[in-house]
Amino acid sequence: MASVSIECVAREGCRIGESPVWDQREGALLFVDITGRKVCRWSPLTRQTQAIAVDAPVSSVALRKSGDYVITLGTRFAALKWKEELVTTITQVDKDKANTRFNDGKVDPAGRYFAGTMAEEIRPAVLERRQGSLYTLFPDLSVVKHFDQVDISNGLDWSLDHRTFFYIDSLSYSVDAFDYDLQTGKIGNRRSIYKLEKEESIPDGMCIDTEGKLWVACYDGGRVIRLDPETGKRLQTVKLPVDKTTSCCFGGKDYSEMFVTSASDGMDKEWLSRQPQAGGIFKITGLGVKGVPPYPFA
Repeated sequence: MASVSIECVAREGCRIGESPVWDQREGALLFVDITGRKVCRWSPLTRQTQAIAVDAPVSSVALRKSGDYVITLGTRFAALKWKEELVTTITQVDKDKANTRFNDGKVDPAGRYFAGTMAEEIRPAVLERRQGSLYTLFPDLSVVKHFDQVDISNGLDWSLDHRTFFYIDSLSYSVDAFDYDLQTGKIGNRRSIYKLEKEESIPDGMCIDTEGKLWVACYDGGRVIRLDPETGKRLQTVKLPVDKTTSCCFGGKDYSEMFVTSASDGMDKEWLSRQPQAGGIFKITGLGVKGVPPYPFA
């Protein structure tokens, strides 16, 4: 085992840092601050973060095959032109609901953007339940709703053979798997593959490594855990110096570094004084595994 090292590379003080995505073209890490309403890009060369302010809570960002990015903004799928700082709405969901917003989203191996919604929070992880749904934005810009009755739609990824879709509804404290059809984007046969233990707290964002194992950030658990989706066993725990770890992705030039986002919303002064890096972006090295590059929206 290589020795694992953890560094806070960007002390952003994000209110809710989320959706880290490595942008190989730019050699930079994308992420969002949901309640801070900004899309950010951190460069390991300059160690600086650029940010674009947006007009609603922005919960996920993804690469776009044609260049630039797509984002989930309020209840909208939108396109973001970085240099122009221009946001264009693609389409809106949850039109029948007054108080929902998108949460986590990710692009599938065929270039479709999967993202789910949740009710607006009263305070962190406290909200009206079963208000969310899971959607897919197709490359032709049509939208399909897979299911509703979701509490907090969260982490998503796909197995290496593209036959399984992994998904987290946070307040179920479960990592679930679905059969997945790459041709159509349809999902079915939902089952739980891992139930979180009490000290792991709330499952949040998730990514997969080249060995097909899942990494899950544990909100209020201050850790990322590595799971075997075949056996349902936890293989590894990496603890971070902040409690509110929100999501994770692999990046760096060979995808051997893990980046973890975190949040500071809901922490009082005393808690923040104990965890001054809350809301920062962390880099974990020495895990001994690599990640899968993100798929771009087609």
